[in-house]
This record gives sequence, C-alpha cells and structure tokens, in this order.
Amino acid sequence: QVDVTAMARLFGYVDVTDSGFIVAVLSIAFNPLFWNVVARWEHRTRALSQVFSSPRAACYCLGTVILLLNGVRSHCFTEAMKSQPKLEGLDCHWAYYSGLAILAVGTLFVISSFLALGFTGTFLGDYFGILMEAKVTSFPFSILDNPMYWGSTAVYLGWSLM
Repeated sequence: QVDVTAMARLFGYVDVTDSGFIVAVLSIAFNPLFWNVVARWEHRTRALSQVFSSPRAACYCLGTVILLLNGVRSHCFTEAMKSQPKLEGLDCHWAYYSGLAILAVGTLFVISSFLALGFTGTFLGDYFGILMEAKVTSFPFSILDNPMYWGSTAVYLGWSLM
C-alpha cells in the first residue's frame, strides 16, 4: 500500500488546472520530442540537407529553431511559475540566494558545454553527418556525462526557487 499524503500535499502547491501550467508542461515535453524526431528524420532522409543544399546550413537552421523554441519554453515556464502558489518557507533570502547559486552553476555547465561542443556539436550536428574529431572530455564533460541536461535542469530548479 502506498502513502499518498506527501503527493497530496505537493499537489496543494501546484495548480495543474492553470492554463499557463499546462502550456509550460506541453512546451517542456514538446521541445526534445521535436528536435529528436527532426534529427532522426534528417539522419534517415537527408531531406533538410538537400533543402538547404548543405548539411551545415541545415544544422544551423535546426539549431536556430531549437533556440527559438527554448525561448518560448522559458517564457512559458516563467509565466507558469508566476501564476503558481508559493511555499511560504521559500519566501526568504536563503531560498532566493540558493536558487541563484544553483542557477549560476547550471548556467556554467550549459555555457561551458556549448563552448566545448560548438554550435554543430550542441545542436545535433552528428545527425547531419557533421562529426567531432574526437570525443570531448574537457570540462564540464570531465565532471558529468550529460552536463547540458544537468545544467538546464539546474537552471530551471534555481529559477523555481528564486
């Protein structure tokens, strides 16, 4: 038998019927689904590379779309966070500064991952046939296997705490 009181208490702080919350959840789920489907389709068909007459141009186009979708996702997330109830215990300086520190570490991982991988390495260049010369093992990959994912998660966690 499962004790659901903790979950019931948590749902007291999340309004899952709020339209902003629903849009944020949908945008969070849509983004990786979209870019993975498009990248796998490109890998199988090379259709985008043909349309753009270059795998590099096609990759840059998909990367730009991913960045735009990330902006939409971040906006939706921010609006959802504004409309959700706040925990009284998190309405203090230590929570704000803890969130800021977590956000800063997450940003460090995201930016350093991007710098280590470059644009095409970050935005699915391997699906376009654009391969790196060697596996990236420098920071932050020397610390984490997936620093971009962990960093993004930390950014949103920090943002939530703030």
